[in-house]
Amino acid sequence: MNQNLLDLTVAIPTYNGATRLIQVLEALRQQVQTENIAWEIIIIDNNSSDQTAQIVKDYQATWTQNYPLNYYFEGQQGLAFARERAIQEAKGQWIAFLDDDNIPASDWIATAYDFGNHHPQAGAFSGQIHGEFEVKPPENFKKIAAFLAIREHGPKPFQFDPDHLRLPPGAGLVVRKQAWREAVPNTPKVVGNQGDVLARGDDYAPLLYLHKMGWEILYNPAMHINHQIPHWRLERDYLLSLARACGLATCQLRMINAKTGEKPGIIVRTIAGNLRRMIGHRLKYGEKLQSELIPAFEMEFYLGSMMSPLFYIKNTITGKGSAGQ
Repeated sequence: MNQNLLDLTVAIPTYNGATRLIQVLEALRQQVQTENIAWEIIIIDNNSSDQTAQIVKDYQATWTQNYPLNYYFEGQQGLAFARERAIQEAKGQWIAFLDDDNIPASDWIATAYDFGNHHPQAGAFSGQIHGEFEVKPPENFKKIAAFLAIREHGPKPFQFDPDHLRLPPGAGLVVRKQAWREAVPNTPKVVGNQGDVLARGDDYAPLLYLHKMGWEILYNPAMHINHQIPHWRLERDYLLSLARACGLATCQLRMINAKTGEKPGIIVRTIAGNLRRMIGHRLKYGEKLQSELIPAFEMEFYLGSMMSPLFYIKNTITGKGSAGQ
């Protein structure tokens, strides 16, 4: 187990990110006000089949910064496993996660480190995430922007509400390594892609474990990153599959901090509540669900959420990703 030798680690999990990594690394080379911060960058290559390893090797060959750039290969596919590998390898007391399409502002490291030092009860915190779009988003996109990890919560810090699954995404998340190691299972209980079933919950699951141990999850408005959104992530098929996937994780996430006696009630409320939402949504939009993307997205999310107890029960029986065990 690595000891905490540095102040902060920037961890970049990536899968086939060779064409995207360059911008992230260049942004990290331009960080300001880090003279008094001991930090490092680690790349977690999550079983890529492109030139990711070579890109990092080329950077390392000419790397002259006073903070190291290290590369690790994680062969077990899945973001949860890549992040757990980052936790194992990181030497920083704080671990700042960036996806390979997240471009941090020039003061992102400095503002993150300063915020962490001033909030001793913070187990994790996140900042503002702005969309950088390849094509114009659809009408009323703001209603679903959070599903694509775009979060602009305004200028005031606040504490997130894990009990109602109001949490920041993993993109741009900064976590206290000690808190993660004490609270989050070493073997991730995956609330994500499983076989041919797509579910999205890996961002929230670790935060719920941190909350269970009493750590605060906070918002730091001074941190800014740009999230690059390619055209295909705004296409109908992708967005509807994303909506369903996020919905399917709902019940598993709620079970993480639920007591045994509370679980049957959560299952009933999840099914009944989302069935009611679906009926109301159908009555409101009718045939427009076929033509208007955002209402269709919301319907798919309600449908996935309604189905999520069945997904949870199946995984509990098979032992796959049973987050509440």
